[in-house]
Amino acid sequence: MRVNQPAGKYYSTDYLKKLCDLWDFRGSGVTNMHGSAGDITLLGTTTKQLEEVFWTLTHDMGQDLGGSGSNLRTPSDCLGQSRCEYACYDTNALVYFLTNEYQDELH
Repeated sequence: MRVNQPAGKYYSTDYLKKLCDLWDFRGSGVTNMHGSAGDITLLGTTTKQLEEVFWTLTHDMGQDLGGSGSNLRTPSDCLGQSRCEYACYDTNALVYFLTNEYQDELH
């Protein structure tokens, strides 16, 4: 399962704990953080657990699911102005805009 990463890949420790607890409970506990797909990849679960994980991610954690179709990959960005004094624009705001603009093509 792929989970969409936040802009700049900033995570709170609370979010990461909830994600790991969920995957320990509903899956194998094995993750791939930002592999070739760019998303967080949660490896190994059973079909009957999928809806439970989807519900927890989207309703309880306010998380968008990751993955993409053949039309457009999941947008990703660098840390931009949040950490780089030479950044010319707000990369986090751009990725947020692109994600919302092309949401249908992403899924």
